Amino acid sequence: MKNLNICIDIDGTLTNPYYWLDKTAEHFNKIVRHEDFTQYEYSKVIGISQSDYDEFYEKYKFKYHSKDVLRFKARDVINKFYLSNNVFFVTAREKSLEMLTFSYLNRKNIKFDRLFVLGTHHKVKKAKELKCDVFIEDNPYNAEELSNAGFKVFLIDTTYNRKISHHNIIRVYDWIDIEDAVNNLILAENAI
Repeated sequence: MKNLNICIDIDGTLTNPYYWLDKTAEHFNKIVRHEDFTQYEYSKVIGISQSDYDEFYEKYKFKYHSKDVLRFKARDVINKFYLSNNVFFVTAREKSLEMLTFSYLNRKNIKFDRLFVLGTHHKVKKAKELKCDVFIEDNPYNAEELSNAGFKVFLIDTTYNRKISHHNIIRVYDWIDIEDAVNNLILAENAI
């Protein structure tokens, strides 16, 4: 029997949160330090229009998403989770990226039960369907929406999500921290 239903975001959570910022800044010949990335919207941080960013994203989404860089220890920790928990990737990525995302996870040797490519940042409905016990996320808006709906969120620390707090949000700093937090949650659940 599996212990927990763990939902995991991909971009910025599984992968490096500054990868797309770096690629976007490079494309538009801008210099942006990671510590200046204090809001979630790339276009605002870089100082370009949303339509310019959307055009860039549309042109390069397949190329750059196929080369996304994993966060340190993410694969190791998730593969440990998979042994005794249900692991669901729940991403806001567009549906057009579903096969690329599936292939990427397999190519990176990441074990998981299911992948859900929602095409929207609103993840509460899917979290309810999956009976999610904990959601691992980086996006401050998603974290807030999920926590307001009663879900426990492990918010992986980034420069753009430091202003958010909620009683259902636990701030974690890396995948080693996430592993400890999930193990503590399992111990708490088993003690009941």
